[in-house]
Amino acid sequence: MVSLKQIEEFLASEPVAMVGVSRNPKKFGYAAFKELKEKGMNIIPVNPYADEILGSEVFKDIRSLPSDVKGLIIMTKKDQTAGVIRDAREKGIRQIWIQQMADSKEAITETEGSDINLITKECILMHYKPHSIHKFHKAIMKFFGRHPK
Repeated sequence: MVSLKQIEEFLASEPVAMVGVSRNPKKFGYAAFKELKEKGMNIIPVNPYADEILGSEVFKDIRSLPSDVKGLIIMTKKDQTAGVIRDAREKGIRQIWIQQMADSKEAITETEGSDINLITKECILMHYKPHSIHKFHKAIMKFFGRHPK
């Protein structure tokens, strides 16, 4: 289980890149990027098919990210996540958050034996300045003892 300390370490690691940012406003990858950006996170979008999303320059892949990127949020399809983690390791990124539903056994295996701080089975929106439904969800998780400690 992920600890609160791990989450706090990740959240302190800005700038953070997000892989899987969608150009489609109806997709979660777009909505999550928008919300984190609006809340003030220093976040950089990664999408091989876009040049700009919500006024932010988009990087085509992890290799092209600026060297000061410390963390990575992964919102890709499960079959792409392990490759994203391999690229992140090569880039030296040690703070990785795999958004719920994007993790796979192969992806988790990619981090074994490394010094990567890996967050899985958690929603970034519930932990980064949560409001509305995310704040409520966090309260419910705490009530039922399922919130990281």
